[in-house]
Amino acid sequence: MAETKGVLLPAYVLADESGSMAPYLEDLSNGLVSLCEGLRAEPMIAAKLRLAVLGFSDDVQARLAVADMRTETSLPQVVIRGLTNYEAVFDDLLGRIPTDVQWLRGEGYKVHRPVVFFLSDGQPTDGGAWRKPHARLTDKAKTPTSPNIIACGIGDAQAATMLEVATRPEFAFVAKPGTDIGQAISEFFQALTASLVASGHALNSSSPQLVVNKPDQFTMAIDEV
Repeated sequence: MAETKGVLLPAYVLADESGSMAPYLEDLSNGLVSLCEGLRAEPMIAAKLRLAVLGFSDDVQARLAVADMRTETSLPQVVIRGLTNYEAVFDDLLGRIPTDVQWLRGEGYKVHRPVVFFLSDGQPTDGGAWRKPHARLTDKAKTPTSPNIIACGIGDAQAATMLEVATRPEFAFVAKPGTDIGQAISEFFQALTASLVASGHALNSSSPQLVVNKPDQFTMAIDEV
């Protein structure tokens, strides 16, 4: 049996590109740049990660396909457009994640359970239609590559919704009332970077685990419901 090249953690950043995010386009872009640069500054950690950035509104568009940040030179560019369709997110991930994991395994890697970092400033505009693909995605019996989902809500996103999106209650956060949204976006990306760096370190340990840092000026969604 061929020796594996190592263990990888695929990480997906789902960034809300709906029209209500227009005032915060620069904050979103700066956050993505800081994430990419933060991983490039940690090449030993970046070697254990594969990063994808997906923008969502009416549909999902890949801004960065699963990439090795040690060699990736482009930066993801977000585009503000459309509504806040959560159903599109989970439909997309249902096809994308198993395909990506299969490809990475084909390249000779063991693959840790993927992680999704979901950032939205609004309630889903598709009503409850998103719950069906979300349930399938998070059911390990139906989707063996089912990801861990960390959900962060800003603006009009409600704590109860973030709790439904996240795969564990402690993975759901909302910005504290009165928090500047631009600042909340910045702190989301700082916490995301720190979480990936810490998780990358943990992959080397005897008990690899996902590390999730709470962003500053956010609170656990379960405390707000």
